[in-house]
Amino acid sequence: MAKKLVIVESPAKAKTIGSYLGSDYTVEASVGHIRDLMPNAKGLPADLRKKWWSDYAVDVDNNFEPFYEVPPEKLAQVKRLKEAMKGKDTLVLATDEDREGEAISWHLLEVLKPGKSVQVKRIAFHEITKAAILKAMDSPRQVDTSLVEAQETRRILDRLYGYTLSPVLWSRVTKNLSAGRVQSPAVKLIVEREIARRNFRGASYWDLRVELESEKQKFTADLKSLDGVRVASGSDFDDKTGELKIGKDQKVVLLDQKLAEDLAKVARTARPYTVSRIETTEGFERSAAPFMTTTLQQDANRKFGFSADRTMRIAQGLYEGIDLGGEHVGLITYMRTDSLVLSGEALTHIRAFIGREYKDCLPDKPQQYTNKVRNAQEAHEAIRPTDVDRRPDRVSRFLNEDQLKLYTLIWQRTVASQMKPARVLRTEADVSVNADNKSLTFLATGKQITFDGFLRVYMEGKDDETDPNERKLPTLTKGLEVNLVTVDPLGHQTKPPARYTDATLIKRLEEQGIGRPSTYASIISVIVDRGYVRKHGKQLVPTFKAFLTMEVLENNFQELMDLGFTARMDEALDEISEGKEDSKTYLRDFFLGDEAKPGLKMLVDARKKEIPYPAFIVGDFPETGEPMVVRNGKDGNAFLQVGDGDNKRYANVPEDLAPADLTVEKAVELLAQKRPEAESAGLDPNTGRRLLVRNRQGFYLEVERTPEEVEAKVKPTWISVPPGVNPVQLSQDDLDLLCSLPKTIGIHPETNLPILFKIGKFGPYVECGEDRRTVEDWRAVQTMPVETAVEILKQPRFGAKRAATAAIKEFGTLEGAAGPVKVLAGRYGPYITDGETNATLPKGTSPEDLTEEQATALLTAKREAGPSTRRPFKRTATKVIKKSAAKPKAKAKPKAKKV
Repeated sequence: MAKKLVIVESPAKAKTIGSYLGSDYTVEASVGHIRDLMPNAKGLPADLRKKWWSDYAVDVDNNFEPFYEVPPEKLAQVKRLKEAMKGKDTLVLATDEDREGEAISWHLLEVLKPGKSVQVKRIAFHEITKAAILKAMDSPRQVDTSLVEAQETRRILDRLYGYTLSPVLWSRVTKNLSAGRVQSPAVKLIVEREIARRNFRGASYWDLRVELESEKQKFTADLKSLDGVRVASGSDFDDKTGELKIGKDQKVVLLDQKLAEDLAKVARTARPYTVSRIETTEGFERSAAPFMTTTLQQDANRKFGFSADRTMRIAQGLYEGIDLGGEHVGLITYMRTDSLVLSGEALTHIRAFIGREYKDCLPDKPQQYTNKVRNAQEAHEAIRPTDVDRRPDRVSRFLNEDQLKLYTLIWQRTVASQMKPARVLRTEADVSVNADNKSLTFLATGKQITFDGFLRVYMEGKDDETDPNERKLPTLTKGLEVNLVTVDPLGHQTKPPARYTDATLIKRLEEQGIGRPSTYASIISVIVDRGYVRKHGKQLVPTFKAFLTMEVLENNFQELMDLGFTARMDEALDEISEGKEDSKTYLRDFFLGDEAKPGLKMLVDARKKEIPYPAFIVGDFPETGEPMVVRNGKDGNAFLQVGDGDNKRYANVPEDLAPADLTVEKAVELLAQKRPEAESAGLDPNTGRRLLVRNRQGFYLEVERTPEEVEAKVKPTWISVPPGVNPVQLSQDDLDLLCSLPKTIGIHPETNLPILFKIGKFGPYVECGEDRRTVEDWRAVQTMPVETAVEILKQPRFGAKRAATAAIKEFGTLEGAAGPVKVLAGRYGPYITDGETNATLPKGTSPEDLTEEQATALLTAKREAGPSTRRPFKRTATKVIKKSAAKPKAKAKPKAKKV
């Protein structure tokens, strides 16, 4: 029987590490965090629920002590770990070596409570290979309580920030919004870029492009100057005004279409075209540094269009282990890092590989790289292959398409980072001609690679994919006459600032010192999921909801939205992790503050009642001068409003319309459009009127009203539709059934109360008095006898162990899943589960149409996001127990409360 228990974070990692250790070891997974702050006051003991801080689940009055719980979705896993602990003499904590991983190890100790006879070891490793694991087992350490304290502070900080500011957004913008310490500044950046696009004033300019030939080699050149005066280019125009931004002492000529065409006409017959200047310089192009988290996310986005979240999911799989024909091994090192360092052992192997395969590209000594990112922690190595001899072509048959793309990218960049620079020859040539008494000078640029060096393996992607107009030129000398092939006038339009992509937003956040490598993917996922941003191709397009949210936060809490303020919070967390800053003092100053420098709570309490409802100002209606604004409806959707009082008119705003594109002209067009006639699903069996399809956070039906009833504001009759069901696809018999609800099934034999069958927000259920139980099949009411309803009401309430229900759809075992994957009907609608992780299906997603890829993505995203903060059932008070302090590294960690 195994005597040692190893706990890692994921089942995939457990499988890989388990294959390296002997029969004396049992390897289990925590499946991420096993414990978190309580979501609200409901889980607290009765005497604490009335405290002003209770909903934070943080005792602000008692030095910000947190109240923890094991979320319901983790109870089964914790039970499994406790069972695995029985009879073990050693507990090895092998979670990731970062703040989150260290906190998971600490929480495992707090929950599992190993006895005094159990030896506890904390190990860490940067790659999952047999050698790395065995080496880590030989050099264990204690849990780093400074890292744990930094993570706990970050979690409390995010709770205080979000729970204090989010209600302000609910009251002024719409419900279900969230403010976040890092997500809000990210939204701010995206909104600011959209404002710049909206304010942008385009300008047009023209130039000439000639195609020339020398020694039978063709090349192009663009008009540089006319009679010695420089020709205007796109960079000469102001983004806001569209006007030329030339200084008083500068001269520039702006070509319009007519002048450009006139010049082209005379240039076609002019001769000779002569090289008037030639300038050649030699230079070097050096390889980019090996990947860290952010640069990997950026390059994968540029080259493959991968989102940051998708990149991290793929990298996680490569790190945790791939089956290479019987051998399960991690192919890359830890993928959450801001380090550019490669270990000495890795450098030796990489240089040996280059010496064998690219001998002329091996430099005399290893290349060293310095991280220029603010607040870089460099706790790990850079991201690299665990074995450089595993070339992509040798492992390709074991990888799927995405895995192969990302592994190839990492392998190439790592090898290239240790190869010689490329040598290049850059050439600039002026070609001049006199045409109709005008002196025209054209500029040709070229680049010739004289030694490819690292380019033999890898070329970095670029955010700006415009043609740099660099290519190889023929041999040119001053005074040389070249042949004219064609002359073309070219019109140009200046472009507004580009919207952020995953790559460019991550780069900007990194430059500002906001967030950490491990958080960027989740930041982007959150702001998309919350409806602040939508993706259009690679572009991150803000919604009107984002604009209205930023108006509330920027106008009323400007100090909190300052990017420097957010960066300083991350710096403080770093100092806490290094033992340089006291976490409790920092939390007190941030949240409570004093009269001289008010904290978050004081700021919000003082200002929240005076905050006006936000509006996105479009402009004035041309005919009446009435203001046109965009507001947010109760359903969370944006609408256009003109005028005030009784003269208000409305129009829907298309979901795919970007704020920068809503001009006055577009708003007038929307207002002129007739509202589309509501779609009908069928007929109401009681009145014979049409059943109109409505959608507000889910489908429902409305019995059509007469014009007189609409005028008299008669309240409509609404019919509930089960979650995930599209009423348009229902038969008339099904519609008749829905219209017959609620329906009395019979009288309960014990209580003599009627048993009703209803459909609510979370699906069908039976009700008897105040007792309710979920029913999986909404059509069951047609044949459900009283006896069946009574048996359903006898089942434990939601959240307790219930009888197994039939799956809506089954997938079997999928990649990364802890067990068989299936879609079940839940109280909050259909959800997908692998037995350990549950993910609710997005609104509008049909369970029957869900693909394996979508299922895998939903489970992975939920697993990485950690425990949900929403609890769909009533909690009972639990006794508060003081936690014991973890064994300190440098100083004892203050005791925190748990439940």
